[in-house]
Amino acid sequence: MTNPDGQPEAPRRTPAKRKARQLAKYLRAERPNYTYLKEVFRHLRAELGVEVTTGPTKLPYVPTEAEIRRYYQTVWTARRSGDIVLIKTLLYTGVGPVLPKLL
Repeated sequence: MTNPDGQPEAPRRTPAKRKARQLAKYLRAERPNYTYLKEVFRHLRAELGVEVTTGPTKLPYVPTEAEIRRYYQTVWTARRSGDIVLIKTLLYTGVGPVLPKLL
């Protein structure tokens, strides 16, 4: 079948929720767990030739050298001792690289 544009018409699909109910009826007797269902659908994708698509991973933000210098200068010359103690504690415990994003 073709649509008015001359393109082949996409096959009509059962709504996903209805298909899920149909599969649930079929699988309920086996009392599947998450791992089993994951494996079943992995094999189903292979059987149907469906490839898993993944989006590009976003790299973390890395501050410039100037931003890092400005940040440390601000920390070491701050006037409020409570803030200095808190920020230095975070720096010495390894949370420091995250701080420029928070400020």
